[in-house]
Amino acid sequence: MSDTLTELEKQVKSLTADERARLAEFLLESIQDSPLPEIEAAWDREIEKRAAAYDRGDLQTISAEDVFAEARRLAR
Repeated sequence: MSDTLTELEKQVKSLTADERARLAEFLLESIQDSPLPEIEAAWDREIEKRAAAYDRGDLQTISAEDVFAEARRLAR
């Protein structure tokens, strides 16, 4: 292991749990590939399509209360 990595590990141990969580998120994001522009564009179109359908009243919605109740039922 490099000296730099050993030093970083020592420093990380002194961070709070929240700070370590933020660092972990940053590190994970830094090793992931950026989404392709065409994929981002497709998601943008899908979001617009779904938002418009919701605004028109074309979508059946489910309350958060019902969703959580179902999740609790399935988790048993």
